[in-house]
Amino acid sequence: MANKVKEAWKAGKAVVNGWLAIPNAFSAEMYSRCGWDSVTVDMQHGVQDYISCVSCFQGMQPSGVTPMVRVPWNEPGIIGKVLDAGAYGVICPMVNTAEEARALVQYSKYPPAGTRSNGPIRAGAYGSSGGYQKTANDEILVIPMIETKQAIENIEKILDVPGIDGIYIGPSDLSFSYGLEPKLDVEDPFILGIYDKLLAETAKRGIAAGLHNGSAEYANKMIKKGFKLVTIANEVGLMCQAATAAVKTARG
Repeated sequence: MANKVKEAWKAGKAVVNGWLAIPNAFSAEMYSRCGWDSVTVDMQHGVQDYISCVSCFQGMQPSGVTPMVRVPWNEPGIIGKVLDAGAYGVICPMVNTAEEARALVQYSKYPPAGTRSNGPIRAGAYGSSGGYQKTANDEILVIPMIETKQAIENIEKILDVPGIDGIYIGPSDLSFSYGLEPKLDVEDPFILGIYDKLLAETAKRGIAAGLHNGSAEYANKMIKKGFKLVTIANEVGLMCQAATAAVKTARG
């Protein structure tokens, strides 16, 4: 069950990630065929639940795209369940300390590296029979979100936690925590300076840095800046942008 995102990072390549808010297998199936390297089901701010997450994974599977999840919070129940459903990566919000990062790793790994319970009801179908548990700890991506002033102040300790594969920056919450306007595609020099710090600290440790973006143009700029995972809005935003543009064009 080789993780294509992990392989891309090892090769020094950036990954372009899709984002799913719609709880529907058909839309996930169509969206996953658009050339994304990975597609993430958003269980935090979208309208996804666990059953719809599984359905989205089923829709994605024929495309061969790497399925990931943003869980709603850092707790073992939901993390274990999305991994059992077949997630190859867990993006976890609001990880602010090394202790919280260690907990995330524990919840995501089988013993002896962690405390994840055995029962990969769907994930076990990947690879040879009985082989999932042998490779899961090496292939599953553990990605804490860095999106607060507290996390920035603790960033070196967080990055030094064994088992962290990457970080994912939430620009809106990061700006919000510093008293700035919460937004994507930030141009504020202060926040861009934080991005530079995070890129430098992750590069020292061979850890990938990811970022949520509002536009493809900004995402491309961030790849050139050094980010190894970029998300472009979500399928709802892109659909509405395309529909709005089509209506305007039709009306002249």
